Amino acid sequence: MANPSMWDLAAGNELVINGAPWMVGTFQPEAGKVILHDPDGRSWQTTVRELMHHPAVRQSSRTRKDLPAASRGRQPKSMLDLPADKRVLTMLRVEHLREVATGFRSGDPVKALPGEPKAAYDTDTTTLTQRRHAKARELLQAAIAHPYQAAAQQLDKVSYRTVVRWDLGLGRDGPVGCADDRWLREATGHRITPAVREAILAVRRETLHRSKLTGKDRERLIHQYVREEFGEKEEKEIPSYETLRVLWREWFGSSGGRQRYVVSAARTQAVVTGRHVVVSRPGQVVALDTTILPVKVREHIFDEPVSVHLSLALDVYTHSIVAFRLTLVSDTSVDIAMILRDVMMPLPMRPEWGEDMEWAYPGIPSTVVTEFAGGKVAGLPFFSPETVTTDHGSVYKNHHLVNVQRVIGANIRPSRVLRPTDKQAVERAFGAIQSLLFRILPGYQGIDTTDRGVDPEADACLTVAEMEFLIADWIVRIWQNRQFGSYAPSWDPLGDYSPNSLFATSMAQGGFALQIPSADLYYELLPEHRVMIHARRGVKIKNLWYDGPALDPWRFRQSGRGGVAKNKYVFHRDPRDPCFVFFQDPLTHEWHQLRWVGLPEEGRMPAFSDARVRQVMRDLRAQGLTPKSDSDLMPLLLDLIGSKVPVEQWPTRLTKTQRTEIAREEAQAAAAAADRPPTPPLSDVIATPQVPRQSQPADNVVELPWRQRVEQGQTAIDFERRRRREAAPHKPTSSSTLSQALRGTRLQDLRDYEDTDAPTEPEEQS
Repeated sequence: MANPSMWDLAAGNELVINGAPWMVGTFQPEAGKVILHDPDGRSWQTTVRELMHHPAVRQSSRTRKDLPAASRGRQPKSMLDLPADKRVLTMLRVEHLREVATGFRSGDPVKALPGEPKAAYDTDTTTLTQRRHAKARELLQAAIAHPYQAAAQQLDKVSYRTVVRWDLGLGRDGPVGCADDRWLREATGHRITPAVREAILAVRRETLHRSKLTGKDRERLIHQYVREEFGEKEEKEIPSYETLRVLWREWFGSSGGRQRYVVSAARTQAVVTGRHVVVSRPGQVVALDTTILPVKVREHIFDEPVSVHLSLALDVYTHSIVAFRLTLVSDTSVDIAMILRDVMMPLPMRPEWGEDMEWAYPGIPSTVVTEFAGGKVAGLPFFSPETVTTDHGSVYKNHHLVNVQRVIGANIRPSRVLRPTDKQAVERAFGAIQSLLFRILPGYQGIDTTDRGVDPEADACLTVAEMEFLIADWIVRIWQNRQFGSYAPSWDPLGDYSPNSLFATSMAQGGFALQIPSADLYYELLPEHRVMIHARRGVKIKNLWYDGPALDPWRFRQSGRGGVAKNKYVFHRDPRDPCFVFFQDPLTHEWHQLRWVGLPEEGRMPAFSDARVRQVMRDLRAQGLTPKSDSDLMPLLLDLIGSKVPVEQWPTRLTKTQRTEIAREEAQAAAAAADRPPTPPLSDVIATPQVPRQSQPADNVVELPWRQRVEQGQTAIDFERRRRREAAPHKPTSSSTLSQALRGTRLQDLRDYEDTDAPTEPEEQS
């Protein structure tokens, strides 16, 4: 065998220089010159000395004579390249060679078969050459006695030289060295000319801009391109339609997709980098998604069955559900901001939870976490997310979310189009929760209408609060301790891990940053409004006026802000509860709560949202009315809500859609109040930043039955009317007749009995 480290510079051999193949055209050993040619026809005249000192020159495996034929131009052959039946025949040849080498078919005297070693293969009395000749005679006699069996085992034409070749191949390449190279024949595939290849690629680019075409249409375009660009001679080299169809499928995949999706996938493939993000720590990537809860629940106002939206935040590394929310309406940018805030906040313990659900991660004692959080914390990870992956919904594409990612220091990026792997973890989590929990709950609606029960709305028995508590309990108690199936970490794919154990392991490997944001984060995550402060009325935001003592020092002062928001102040507002806005003092940076000036001081205002205010303004414009103050706006708002309808007639006068809207507004107001930190005193709130996380009811929110809601609406109207009557500058007097007005002074007019004690007021001069 030739030395593989020596080059063969004979004409026709191939060298690989800087990763490109070069064929030896002419070699002049007496002058030490070599002429090389590349596949494009270019020539390169060099010397043997230059090739010897070149750092990136090696001989191509396609022309090396010292390699087996099955390994030339390919990776070295192995047993896995052989079909299953050929592996059996190869191991049978290996057994014959073992008998030649040791006298035993197994190669081990301990595992000797009966009658072994045979006299012809006894190593003590025969030489290796004698045993090889004996094996050739044995196989020839077996072929004469059993020709069909020998032919099936391909042992009917074995000579002495064949046995020697097998033995050398076994020592060089192992068992695969005994295999016939014809069993590893090169898969040539479909041979096409460069002209046909160019035509296929050109038709591919052209069909991406056209409507969807069939395979026959593409074949005609390929023929047209080759005929016009290369002539009729090259057109004869175009393979058949079946070959073109198979080639198209191998190169570009199946053509059964919709044209718009094929085009978008091709555009994405054109800019793909080929690099993958390897998630190696908790919080590096958090997947966020929203879906409709497949279980009907009952709202707390009318006790009607409704559908709610479930939003999940899943840590991709540990697969921990770090936050979730249930909303009666479709999620908004404020809900997404509050979910991201929940990811950063520890989950407080509930009175019903036991010690087994408390914080138990090693490395940080529970007392330390309790001291920072201001109370006992459940066993659920919390951290500051680095990257948040979402879908392409409009709720994730707005200016508010851009400001949110600046505040929390994270990157909110939508997943790539037609790349389900970017967000598959949270999609699988939805499916797992449905199969493990939702399917066994009453009110489950099934996957589609064909799998739906007779009446899932009538089966609904859980309220929204009960469903929220059930999901929170299930996540902390079951999901976080559930064993992984195929989501084990890359550094230990065969280990047994759960979300909790993997999070604890990551804490031991990389540490844990115990950072709990302050209560001010709630205000910073709300949408901003830049308005000027009116000296007398306060600020006007979304058609509503807000005022409070916190604005007094800044009523007649400019903010000093320039640019588009020149001399304007920044106010934050929660669209779920427009009764309040929040103002940060420019000097002390303390947050103050401003009330809507139309909000009554007594009683509780029925909940309403931005959608309700917009509906009021549309009705006013339709009626030709323009309210001049919030005192005039509030009775109309309460009238639209339905507060003036008698209690006995309320359920019958409202439709199911109207009842659902009212329940949604109550739920949104309760969620906003739960997220809002306690106002007085504000300094204490900042010192101990314990903010209720998702599913934690606020102390100041009272769930009102429908009858009490109506009574409070009527009380609010009565109070507003009494306040306006008492604030009137003049009391009404009795009117006079036309004749008395003409006579001037009316001496016979008597005062009303009720007005005898009232102070006299000067009559108005006519």
